[in-house]
Amino acid sequence: MAAAASSSSSRMSCFQCQDFTSNPDHFRNGWRLRSGEFAQLCPRCASAYDDGRFCETFHSNDDGWRDCESCGKLVHCGCIVSFNTHLLLDFGGIICMECSRLNFLLARKRCLSLEPEVRAREQESSAQVPVEAQFWPRVTDLELQKVSRNPKATVTPLFEKILSASDADLKLARLIIPKRCAEHFFPDISGLHGLRIKIQDIDGNEWEFHYRYWLNGGSRIYVLEGLREYMVSKKWQPGDTVTFYRVEPGGKVVMGLRKTSGSPQLLRYGLSFDS
Repeated sequence: MAAAASSSSSRMSCFQCQDFTSNPDHFRNGWRLRSGEFAQLCPRCASAYDDGRFCETFHSNDDGWRDCESCGKLVHCGCIVSFNTHLLLDFGGIICMECSRLNFLLARKRCLSLEPEVRAREQESSAQVPVEAQFWPRVTDLELQKVSRNPKATVTPLFEKILSASDADLKLARLIIPKRCAEHFFPDISGLHGLRIKIQDIDGNEWEFHYRYWLNGGSRIYVLEGLREYMVSKKWQPGDTVTFYRVEPGGKVVMGLRKTSGSPQLLRYGLSFDS
């Protein structure tokens, strides 16, 4: 009788399938519960959890599945089991942790090592353009070809800037232009009111920004304002790189966006100045 009671008290049931036939010593920790303890899982359920197949195996018919914006993989959102398998994006949607880690590694690799052709253009730019090294355009021949659809056109990289958190902030909806870059490549502005700049994208849609400056300790801070709809449309993210080019003949300035995901696609927008 006592032995039966002892056996009953030592039983442990799986948090997911309620199986209590397995040896308690074979149970493994799953996700952390709100109580602070871990869900105890039988070997079968624990194996699915460890392999990242738990929601796919047991929650396939539940609501909350969404596509990763980068790779398209289905991720079960709003589930305590998979809360650490994805990140929320600033402009909506989610990205799985695998793609997030890949984006970080690609961005880090780009910062640490540049391709030979990029290095050559960087050195050429440094000799010709009086801007800080961090804004030298690091572009490849493939990117230059994508900027100009006219084989007879000449494309000159001007400068680039990695978007900061404030540059990609929808509430601010503005892009700070580096001072030397603004004064060397953008139209002159004599008053604080600035001027309007029209932007035409590759589809022929026209955007109008406000280009101006404000004073900070006697120094000018140049800024493009009114970018909210544009930022949403182009899915700007901190860490993306904006690059400016000049295309001749015509003197048109082109703005390109290089995504942190390392996507080979280059987004291109023609930029013309209108005071």
